Amino acid sequence: MRAISASDLLEIWELGRSKTPPQRALAILEFALPHASVLNLSQLSIGQRDMYLLRLRELTFGYQLKGLADCPECHERLEFALAARDFYDPIIARVDSETIEPVSSEASFHVDAYEMRYRLLTSADLIALSEQRDVTTARQFLLETCLVSVCKDGLPIKGSDLPSDVLNTLVEEMGQADPLANLTLLANCPACGHIWHILFDIVSYLWNEINAWSLRLMREVHILASAYGWSETDILSMSAWRRQQYLEMIGI
Repeated sequence: MRAISASDLLEIWELGRSKTPPQRALAILEFALPHASVLNLSQLSIGQRDMYLLRLRELTFGYQLKGLADCPECHERLEFALAARDFYDPIIARVDSETIEPVSSEASFHVDAYEMRYRLLTSADLIALSEQRDVTTARQFLLETCLVSVCKDGLPIKGSDLPSDVLNTLVEEMGQADPLANLTLLANCPACGHIWHILFDIVSYLWNEINAWSLRLMREVHILASAYGWSETDILSMSAWRRQQYLEMIGI
């Protein structure tokens, strides 16, 4: 994995503006992992994918993640900071490999008389899910996609025949099997003492950073090109430090 260059970030930003979040995540990883196939990237579990995005964010923008959250009780605005590497597993070594092979995501699960074999959600699943017309068809799609097999008392049944409580237990099991897919942070409001969980989505977090960074960089390119007559390619090939020195020379 490599840090994304300034020119690549601008290209990702331009390409991703019309894409859905799962498509943006894949577009970002395609630049960071050029030797990995698009198919393999799309078949990573959501947790595997997000671990790569966390590592990429660390390489590109730094290890510290900062954010804001409003207390749901007293509406106090809180600031939080955490390190991307705090969420890594021992399999971090895989993040730096040149080729990506999805880890097997199939597992078995038993609840009372029900025996289920499932696989974890992937970006390809989420992209296909966005094409479903309503909640009912989306739920059916997920059942058909993620449930490899379902048996009751040893006999095969349809996933749609699962009781709601068994299905809810299965969803919880899948979340525990892929914890980075549903990353939550424990927050404690210093003003009122309320404790709650914040869902942290690295895809939207990283995309918002890319969006803000790209708008700022385009302004820098415009200013430097206007002042010195340099091309966009020449300006983007400079380090951020060098661009800043030139901006300061012209009073920006």
